[in-house]
Amino acid sequence: MSATDNQFSSNVNWLNLPSLNLMAKCMLSSYLLTIGLGAILASAQILMTHGMADEKFGLSVDDIAYSYHGDPEHSLIETKLNGSMSDKASSADKLAIIKWVRQGASKEQWESETKEVFFKNCISCHSVIPGLPDFTQYEEVLSVSQPSGGASATTLTRSSHIHIFAISFIFFFNGLIFSLAVGIKPWLKIAIICLPFGFLMIDVFSWWLTKISPEFAWLTIISGVGYSACSAVTWFVSMYQMWILPRNGQLYNENT
Repeated sequence: MSATDNQFSSNVNWLNLPSLNLMAKCMLSSYLLTIGLGAILASAQILMTHGMADEKFGLSVDDIAYSYHGDPEHSLIETKLNGSMSDKASSADKLAIIKWVRQGASKEQWESETKEVFFKNCISCHSVIPGLPDFTQYEEVLSVSQPSGGASATTLTRSSHIHIFAISFIFFFNGLIFSLAVGIKPWLKIAIICLPFGFLMIDVFSWWLTKISPEFAWLTIISGVGYSACSAVTWFVSMYQMWILPRNGQLYNENT
């Protein structure tokens, strides 16, 4: 055996989380801390948007159903004003808009009174941001003043492909780091790495099913809890094995 082979043989077992050098641990930990913060902010964003769809704080099955299937008893604009957009206008202005909508959203009243309320509170976003209805135009305001039909096919398509591509990358790098963990049975490690991808596909598919029938909103809740739990396990185990486990001075010769 050559000197090079001897050197490779003596170093072949270093590839595991507790045995990584300081530079590698800092790089991987920086990534994990950043996506951990991103996960917290994403949860807050969900609570402030979908979580207010039923006009009550906290994510529920009704929130999911209203967001994707719709609410035939309320218009989209009314739901938003009582939920995720509740802080964008004063109570008096919100009441004026809702009253106008419930009275039939007439063009005459729009021209004489309601337009000014929208110009005061809404058009800083709803006239310049692509994808949002232009609230300087009566026809576009009217379109969101009808009973809510939930997310459109266009919105679902856009959200689905962004969701799948972006989160798949997060799961991939999470799983890659976790694959270097020691002391975990291979079948369990494979399950924890692969399950988030399955839950992600179920999550996105459930949006379309909920659009058809609100009973499928349960799938969205279950899949979200599933991939969040798996991601939490990979995060905490990876951080523990990089920074806490090596403190006992034990050498880990497992070539993960």
